[in-house]
Amino acid sequence: MVGEAEKNLLEGLDPDQRAAVQAPRGPVCVLAGAGTGKTRTITHRIAYLVHTGHVAAGQVLAVTFTNRAAGEMRTRLRALGIPAAQARTFHSAALRQLRYFWPRVVGDAPWDLIEGKLRLVGQAAHKVGAPTEVEVLRDLASEIEWAKASLISPDDYPESVRRRHRTPPVPAEQVVKVYQGYERLKNQAKLLDFDDLLLHTAAVLEDHAQVAEEFRERYRCFVVDEYQDVTPLQQRVLNGWLGQRDDLTVVGDANQTIYSFAGASPRPLLEFTRRFPDASVVRLERDYRSTPQVVTLANQVIAAARDRPAGSRLKLIGQRAAGPVPQFNEYDDEPAEANAVAKRIKDLVDAGTPLSEIAVLYRVNAQSEVFEQALTEAGIPYLVRGGERFFERQEVRQAMSALRMASADAPGGELPELVRRSLERVGLTAEPPSGGSARERWESLLAIVELAEELTATLEGADLPRFVAELETRAAAQHPPTVEGVTLASLHASKGLEWDVVFLIGLVDGTLPIQFADGDEAAVEEERRLLYVGVTRAREHLWLSWSLSRSPGGRRHRRRCRFLYGLIPDDHPTARVVRNNQHNHSKGPAPKLSCRICGRSLVGTVATKLGRCTDCPSDVDEELLSRLRDWRMTRAKELKVPAFVVFTDATLMAIAEQRPRDPAGLVSISGIGAAKLDRFGGDVLALVNDGPAAAG
Repeated sequence: MVGEAEKNLLEGLDPDQRAAVQAPRGPVCVLAGAGTGKTRTITHRIAYLVHTGHVAAGQVLAVTFTNRAAGEMRTRLRALGIPAAQARTFHSAALRQLRYFWPRVVGDAPWDLIEGKLRLVGQAAHKVGAPTEVEVLRDLASEIEWAKASLISPDDYPESVRRRHRTPPVPAEQVVKVYQGYERLKNQAKLLDFDDLLLHTAAVLEDHAQVAEEFRERYRCFVVDEYQDVTPLQQRVLNGWLGQRDDLTVVGDANQTIYSFAGASPRPLLEFTRRFPDASVVRLERDYRSTPQVVTLANQVIAAARDRPAGSRLKLIGQRAAGPVPQFNEYDDEPAEANAVAKRIKDLVDAGTPLSEIAVLYRVNAQSEVFEQALTEAGIPYLVRGGERFFERQEVRQAMSALRMASADAPGGELPELVRRSLERVGLTAEPPSGGSARERWESLLAIVELAEELTATLEGADLPRFVAELETRAAAQHPPTVEGVTLASLHASKGLEWDVVFLIGLVDGTLPIQFADGDEAAVEEERRLLYVGVTRAREHLWLSWSLSRSPGGRRHRRRCRFLYGLIPDDHPTARVVRNNQHNHSKGPAPKLSCRICGRSLVGTVATKLGRCTDCPSDVDEELLSRLRDWRMTRAKELKVPAFVVFTDATLMAIAEQRPRDPAGLVSISGIGAAKLDRFGGDVLALVNDGPAAAG
């Protein structure tokens, strides 16, 4: 019989939330979409289990991934009268357990927790001759963290990255030596890093039966939030906690898996019912966060995903009153886009929207600068979440110092080229790094070059001293005191947050999806999920925008994000695709293409690029592909641009397979438009038709 306390816990819950709360003790999987009240549901479930006598409050351990989420859970549990239930992050829970059991299993004083691993990583890198620049050390530290979270030992690292098509920050053999050296130095100093907390906890539970028995007597009921983000190492710890028991509730949404680069995997969530065939599965799809208009767009974004198992698919159902239709906006250049966003924000604030309820979200941190500038000029305070303001970043400060030194010599020449040469001294290369902090640094430096291009286009006779003065003016203007303001954040940093108004900006191919995701279907799908996460951050107002060029007067060569095709109404002014040199426009997405080998419809970006199904045999001309790669490198060096700006690897492969003989054949390859035909078409066709001599 349900008592008064249990009835109170069920009040105000919708039927699905109630089903999750009342699910029998044992394995329970709650598939919870964005905005469906998952935190409320799982805290009420814990309280319900305690009040109905299934478990004592002190025997509950709830784990999540951030201190903020764990704190929110504890606050709600206290409000429900269950203060004794534990709500912690994985690492916090492991640290607490390890400190308790350490004297028994190790015998000496507990090892200290390392505050930052860069110093030891730097020592290890120096000993083996690896680069020791700060951004490289950060990427090496991240790579070690990924390997440990993925349960990959140093010996297994090279094969693992090869199998997973992962690009290491330095050659894999060097990563191995740094990884080994770091572990050796850390152990000699009797230090633990955060991943060690989990590794040692798992080992203690696996190797010491009495310790495991004592722990399992203490905790009998487990709840895991954001289960789609669990790493293999965290799953191993969870397995150690459970033993042979199954009193486990997991909550997650595979549509929001955006941390695969750090080792997270939705597989445990997707395979939960295979591991626990008797598990109760509850789906939360009623969205209480966003208006039906925002919900509809979110469903459209994720419905196009190609890697979602049928059982995991959630379709959100908006529960709020109707709101404004999401806005799509195309601009000639980034400053125009940023100024339009700033104007719209000012209108919203004047109408009563709090600054703290507005967010501008972007894919990469380097995109923030032009929006920082526009907000500053409009007198709108802002805060950068999860990162530094553009002019506070170390690489930007170093770049400005290098430019000041260069301007003192009064060099002659075109401003963008002078800036590019000056920034080569602080790390700007023709080829972009593969990812991580080195990639972010490179993007910031490239953004400064693009600012020089912008100044050149808008100010006749612009020189290096004038450009340095412009940068210093911007830097001074964008350092106001910290106050409540509009949030600027990357899409990754926005996870778990929500605002009344969200601006998703810079939605162009090459940025979203990010350039280095092309050619990897799984990586492109994760980029789609990033857009989905961004859309579902908005409660009421949603603005999606992009610009066709970086600078005013620049070539309008960009294409809007491929994920937007099919989302924009056919009668919308931006529902067009540039198809030829005359910039004729046609409405709607491009027609479906067929495989040139088997005739089936092409599915996926790689297949579309190659003009064949990915499982159909390749007929690539290896000699032509080699010539194309040599030519691309030469042209990239001449233009002082990254190689992928000329053509991506996938595009070169498509050319070497299809061997187009004329301009029409060349532009039929996805990714080659009028601009690239004009600039590179003659060279490429010469290579295809006549061999290397003609293109020399």
